[in-house]
Amino acid sequence: MISQFRTGVGIDAHQYGEAGPCLLAGLEWLGARRLVGHSDGDAAIHAICDALLSATQMGDVGTVFGIDQPEWAGASGVKMLAHVHQLLEDKNFRINNVSVVIVGNEPKIGPRRLEAQELLSKILSAPVSISATTTDGMGFTGRGEGISVTATALVIAP
Repeated sequence: MISQFRTGVGIDAHQYGEAGPCLLAGLEWLGARRLVGHSDGDAAIHAICDALLSATQMGDVGTVFGIDQPEWAGASGVKMLAHVHQLLEDKNFRINNVSVVIVGNEPKIGPRRLEAQELLSKILSAPVSISATTTDGMGFTGRGEGISVTATALVIAP
């Protein structure tokens, strides 16, 4: 049988909060403002989860980790990503690769890009690439109110 490739796109955005650690792409970013969310606010991981779930027609972050599921309140993005990976494996999907674009003024991604890519690639057993940009002062990300993340995933169907 010929393998079938499927693509998925995930988009997530979170506003900055007052206090607490900033968790993004599975890492804690010292000195950056916390991202607010039902779980740990890791918009990069949430976008990746959405891209993978979209590619496999298994819903989205709200379906799998919705606010009506208190067991996921405050959950680690790393734990969520590992759970989504397991859901895919249970249905014999394989991840070919994931690409992530983080849009915002902080944290500065470049100094820890490789560390984040290695962590996420290890969790998914597939290559993950991360890039980052700003919006030159335009929109909510440019005003420093939060960040936005877009992720794409290429998955091989059973």
